Amino acid sequence: MSRYAEKSRATKETSIDICLELDGTGAVRVSTGLPFFDHMLAQLGKHGGFDLQITAVGDLEIDAHHTVEDTGILLGELFRVALGDKVGVRRFASIAVPLDEALVEIALDLSGRPYFHYEVDFPGEKILGDPPFDPQLVEEFWRAFVVASAITLHVTSIRGRNTHHLIEATFKGIARALRDAVRVDGTELPSTKGVL
Repeated sequence: MSRYAEKSRATKETSIDICLELDGTGAVRVSTGLPFFDHMLAQLGKHGGFDLQITAVGDLEIDAHHTVEDTGILLGELFRVALGDKVGVRRFASIAVPLDEALVEIALDLSGRPYFHYEVDFPGEKILGDPPFDPQLVEEFWRAFVVASAITLHVTSIRGRNTHHLIEATFKGIARALRDAVRVDGTELPSTKGVL
């Protein structure tokens, strides 16, 4: 059974194409025009064990917000489609992921109910690059992903001083939790309601 989805999304602000294979090898090809964001999406695919192809063209001359948020929306939609009926999935997962001085805790549920709790404070500086990356966009990306995928996600920073480390620990942690939650290890739907 292949848990695969692909889709395009075009607005006046962005044009995005994504292919997602949940049961992949971590092969990633990403191009969004935002090098740091590309690096984080690569972490998501690699540590999630997902094959992920993303091409996004957005109005970066205005701001990176549209590109980041719209990528989250489309990736969330594809994640939901690729999951299918969720029969046999583990459903719940949590992990604490360190990256040097940073430690971020992730808990999630493939609940069918979008809920997002985000408690990460950054020192304030942007990630240098061309163009620089605003750390506030991390929250916007994950909120868009959560709503579109209909999952419950809690992200809490335990400690950290380096913005890059905090963001990367977040992406790696969510990737590992998703990898565990989508794993099929049964034949029943993990819900007493009979639907997720």
